[in-house]
Amino acid sequence: MKKNLLIGIALLAPLLALGLFAFSRRWFYPDPFPVEWTTQAFSRLLSDSRTLKAILDSLLLALIVSLLSLIIGYPAARVIGTRDFPGKKWVWLAIFIPTVVPPLAIGMGLSILALQTGLAGTRFGIILAHIVPTLPYTVFTLAGVFERYDENFEYQALALGASSTRIFFTVTLRLLTPGLAVAGLFAFLISWSQYLLTLLVGGGRVLTLPVLLFSAVSGGNPTTISALSLLFLAPPVLIIAATARFLGAHRVLRKSKKCFSLCALW
Repeated sequence: MKKNLLIGIALLAPLLALGLFAFSRRWFYPDPFPVEWTTQAFSRLLSDSRTLKAILDSLLLALIVSLLSLIIGYPAARVIGTRDFPGKKWVWLAIFIPTVVPPLAIGMGLSILALQTGLAGTRFGIILAHIVPTLPYTVFTLAGVFERYDENFEYQALALGASSTRIFFTVTLRLLTPGLAVAGLFAFLISWSQYLLTLLVGGGRVLTLPVLLFSAVSGGNPTTISALSLLFLAPPVLIIAATARFLGAHRVLRKSKKCFSLCALW
């Protein structure tokens, strides 16, 4: 019990410090707590068009990257998870190379490629760059789901006369929904927190929240830095909570959904 309490304190201490700094106006040593409290830092940030644009751009980029990672990673994950073939381990190695190569090397390579193709400083170039680190985790997550996936549901639906498109949307997607949600969550979190690739490929022309946060750190204002950090943490925390709740509800209804998927084909 004491061990869990200490772990909880260690995990929450940085967030508590950010909260104290973000809402403080005057806090000087040796005062244990701020003398004055205020929300001016949040009001100032949320009224700044640069901050709002950075938040919207970060959300848009992360959502698009998540969707594209799922679309691109789905076929590879299905083959890897459901089939055995020669050279499978080498395919895994090729997929996971971006996770073991130093990020700076990958970033510089992508930056040079973006300059040569005219994608430097564009949102599309940043999206393609973000897919590089997100795709391995998406494939890994979905491949684990497909290892426990029963293709007999699809064969039964095919025997009942359903088309391939209807089977995919009515049976496959419904059975894979939890795995897709987790894989999309991983992709979103990785893309949301990308600073180096965004800076190298975007060249400072596309301002995301991590880029804005790192530029604020150089300013040295602890109140602004803390408030911006909490704004940076808010969307991932909300999405993780929503995903956890969705997975909990889906776990209860999983068996009934399997039956419903087949009955809906009649």
